[in-house]
Amino acid sequence: MNHVIRAVTGEDWQRVKQLRLDALRDPAAAIAFLDTYDNAAGRPDEHWQGRAAGSWGGATIRQFVAERADGGWDGSVTVLIERAGHQDVMGAPVEVDQAHLVGVFVRPEQRGTGLAGALFDAAIAFARGLDEPKVSRVRLYVHQDNQRAEAFYRKAGFTRSGRSVPVPGDESSVEHELVLG
Repeated sequence: MNHVIRAVTGEDWQRVKQLRLDALRDPAAAIAFLDTYDNAAGRPDEHWQGRAAGSWGGATIRQFVAERADGGWDGSVTVLIERAGHQDVMGAPVEVDQAHLVGVFVRPEQRGTGLAGALFDAAIAFARGLDEPKVSRVRLYVHQDNQRAEAFYRKAGFTRSGRSVPVPGDESSVEHELVLG
């Protein structure tokens, strides 16, 4: 693998925006992300600057990217640290301090190369390495129709928890919660 996995910085905001827009153009975006290209493209620069700086929503957030030697980005995963006693991104109460992996994206030409696994390793190591809060659980959600993603998550050690939530804006579909075993 010819990539460096690293956390984004505030100075990366334009590249964070571009990678997100690229991800939202992916054919699987409709079942992979709770966002649309048009919504994301319409957000002001301040949104992207805050997101890159890790100040999105006032929570502990760290986005990791896979950067090529030429500086291009081929993938990303974001870690949201959810604190017990607060609400998660779906509006449900959080019972334990946990890491929630979101925004998983690897460019199609890099899929199957181990890049997603390297991104997950970095994200999970970050979450588990925190002194405060001490993360006791790592989870993510996957759309019921996203079998390719769920197969990767299972290979990475995640299993269904038994909890599912309706997809915002599409009550006929669900997202399954997977937890790292």
